[in-house]
Amino acid sequence: MKTYSAKASEVDKKWIVIDADGLVVGRLAALIALRLKGKHRPIYTPHVDCGDNIIVINAEKVVFTGKKYEDKRYYRHTGYPGGIKETTPRRIIEGKFPERVIEKAVERMLERGPLMRKIMRNLKVYKGNAHPHVAQNPTPLDVAKLNRKNVRA
Repeated sequence: MKTYSAKASEVDKKWIVIDADGLVVGRLAALIALRLKGKHRPIYTPHVDCGDNIIVINAEKVVFTGKKYEDKRYYRHTGYPGGIKETTPRRIIEGKFPERVIEKAVERMLERGPLMRKIMRNLKVYKGNAHPHVAQNPTPLDVAKLNRKNVRA
């Protein structure tokens, strides 16, 4: 019996829209990473981009459980000695680019490399309720109905 290996031309990519209003960040990011990678499909192949294109709207309305909104720290380094910088989810969400919280959470759940960078181009995150991908006819995915823990009570 031969092992099936999907080719890029055989993959049928779908467009999915997710409303992030009231959803827990970590659970949402895990679901998005799974769908971007294509692990929800029977033709999943590790070295091929088998995933869907995902649009996330209302990125500024995501929630954290516990005290993570205030206490969690994101670190980055400038490259200079003593150049470590830190910020909190609160500063990012209340700032100019709240979509970065979701983008970074998903990015950190994927394996680094050229395929991750290609897969991340299939993720579109928007601050408001509108998105410019109406022509692709994205199907809505109700993440809140998948599990009661996906929504903060």
